[in-house]
Amino acid sequence: MFDQYNRNINYLRISVTDRCNLRCRYCMPEEGVCMLKHEEIMTYEEIRDVVSVAVPLGVNKIRLTGGEPLVRKDIVELVSMIASVPGVKDIAMTTNGILLERFAAPLAKAGLHRVNVSLDTVDATKFHEVTRGGDIKQVFRGIEAAREAGLSPIKVNCVVKEDANRSDAAEVDLYCRENGLEGRFIPEMDLKTGHFGIVQGGSGGDCTHCNRLRLTSNGKMKPCLFSDLEFDIRELGIKKAMEMALLVKPEKGTVNLSNCFHNIGG
Repeated sequence: MFDQYNRNINYLRISVTDRCNLRCRYCMPEEGVCMLKHEEIMTYEEIRDVVSVAVPLGVNKIRLTGGEPLVRKDIVELVSMIASVPGVKDIAMTTNGILLERFAAPLAKAGLHRVNVSLDTVDATKFHEVTRGGDIKQVFRGIEAAREAGLSPIKVNCVVKEDANRSDAAEVDLYCRENGLEGRFIPEMDLKTGHFGIVQGGSGGDCTHCNRLRLTSNGKMKPCLFSDLEFDIRELGIKKAMEMALLVKPEKGTVNLSNCFHNIGG
């Protein structure tokens, strides 16, 4: 399906939870955030139904995000449900990697094709500081488990602050090259000010070639990360919400004052 700027929209990013087992400084405040009530979160059946409607409209790529998707109970079952929908060609997941060692093999068996792992530094002390308590060894083991499970490609997402952690990014780049991983270097974004840039090693941030819609964990279809526009699949119906999001998908991002990274899956 094509938007008004003739971009082929074939990619749906689905946030499955607003919960996370880390508190990264650029994503969540230290004191935590107000979480959605459990009954507000989409059920797996609802997510499968969204995918089933989206595929005939032209979507063939699905990415599961969070929060942290691996903290959602029975996440492997959701991957299996999505993989069973005819026409889904690619299922990916973005994760912080903390639980990946445990889940990589069953996820691959269920139908997950590839994974992006967030990693802003390879220094254990800095990682602990940035994530407010994370153990980088768990991430390294998770990446190795993903490799052994046959998930491919394995991409590493590294957020780069302006002139702040360039040396960390260089070390992440070296780690990726030495271990056969694909590094993606993401300029630190700010939803409220509309600050974003094109991802080095990826297509994110390039509005002229954007091919995605987004679904929040409580069922709001969004045409753009940097936009307050959203359409409730429960109120409007899945197809109508998608059509409305497609119709108003902006030429480029502006600002998002109503969402946070932890509930939209940056």
